[in-house]
Amino acid sequence: MPIHLNDLDIISEIAGLKSALIVPCYMCPAVTVAVREKRPFLQLFRHFLKSDPFEQYITTLQSRLMEQGVQTDIFKSMPSHEWLMCMWPARKRKKLQKRAEQYDAVIVLGCDSATETVRDAIKSANCRVIEGMEVSGIMNAEIRFRFPGNISFENGSNVPIKRPVREQLIQ
Repeated sequence: MPIHLNDLDIISEIAGLKSALIVPCYMCPAVTVAVREKRPFLQLFRHFLKSDPFEQYITTLQSRLMEQGVQTDIFKSMPSHEWLMCMWPARKRKKLQKRAEQYDAVIVLGCDSATETVRDAIKSANCRVIEGMEVSGIMNAEIRFRFPGNISFENGSNVPIKRPVREQLIQ
């Protein structure tokens, strides 16, 4: 199942920036947003391979950033095998590095692995990496296919990831 993510308030982190590249993972964050809004993750015959709730989420984020004076663009991931940022091929990472050089910051919409992918890809670019979401657990849900080609995740819950307590690791 996908990783469940919570939004982070990035407004304080963008203070003083003029531009940002939004780099979304198109799987786990998109599923999280669709489940949260109780909407289909995909509508194959309406928006083929695009999650409408997630696209609207990104548009709203861009508007919020524009209100703060930050110009934004989105780093798109197509074809669908490149949706999972944690598995991007080298060519995709190189494209990201070139694009990131034109921005003050990169805002990652994804898990810790997505953020690491971005950090690794842009390490020679002179821009900040800002996490736009954080992991809160693993999503447990039922996938549903409904006419006319809607794919939804229903009856979902967030299963927290149990991590060892730091003191237990030290002992």
